Amino acid sequence: MPTTDRRLNLLVVDDHEVVRQGLIAFLDRHGRFEVVAEAGTCAEAISQARKFRPDLVLMDVRLPDATGIEACRLLHDEFPAMPVVFLTSSPDEVDVMAAVIAGARGYVLKQSRSAELVRTLEAVGHGESQFDPSVTGAVLERIRQIASDSETDGANGLTAREREILPLIAEGKSNKEIAAATFLSDKTVKNYVSSILAKLGLTRRAQVPVFVANHEPQGAGR
Repeated sequence: MPTTDRRLNLLVVDDHEVVRQGLIAFLDRHGRFEVVAEAGTCAEAISQARKFRPDLVLMDVRLPDATGIEACRLLHDEFPAMPVVFLTSSPDEVDVMAAVIAGARGYVLKQSRSAELVRTLEAVGHGESQFDPSVTGAVLERIRQIASDSETDGANGLTAREREILPLIAEGKSNKEIAAATFLSDKTVKNYVSSILAKLGLTRRAQVPVFVANHEPQGAGR
């Protein structure tokens, strides 16, 4: 995990060179970040990540050879401790959910103010998750509806506390973050997470967003 007394090393991935260079110039000027590598494709992103092992990857959703979502999934599988933050113009709910499922720890719209990007990168670089509320509101509301719906297939065996914790897992929060939000100990949260996974028939917490995406509350429509 990066320490607070040094700059965060970044890999910037965007297929538009002008956008990429603008981001690099901005981040280098800020003083808290050092861009150690850049890429314009999924293949380049994987190669540069292997070579430079950055603290953070700043990723666009649209890439020419694959989606940024796929690049995120590949990076997460190979480097699970290397967080990915999406910076994209896409507010689509499907993209946001796909990013969460792929292992992203942050999602910022390109229309956002620069200060929001800085806050997200710093938060994610130090172990937190941060998603733009303007694009995740509908996704998280869907998660909460599923967690609270006693008739939802697969979730009807969860206790009230487990239903409270389920959306936090789906949001990508760590056990420590869940403990802080629920005023429980890390060990207690770990036990709840294990119980939730067992009851839902899942083996990994990364599968929880997939469960949420595939179990829409009864009566809900698109």
